[in-house]
Amino acid sequence: MVDSAASPPDYQAELDTTGLYCPEPIMLMHNKVRDMHAGEVLKVVASDPATTRDVPKFCSFLGHELVHQQELDGSYLYFIRLG
Repeated sequence: MVDSAASPPDYQAELDTTGLYCPEPIMLMHNKVRDMHAGEVLKVVASDPATTRDVPKFCSFLGHELVHQQELDGSYLYFIRLG
């Protein structure tokens, strides 16, 4: 469940993909989650509007939970709990 109204959760790792466009943000997310453990939260910062479509699909396909999503001044924040 995506909660865009509540405050963002604590996170264990951060990935800044600002300035990158599809498919690079998702490719970097794949690499980052390989170094993480189930239950940990990854914060992703992006500037590509396509991530609003791609990140939820990434989570759904790989069994992760998109716990928080927020747009802020042209940037997109995502908090993903690894499944």
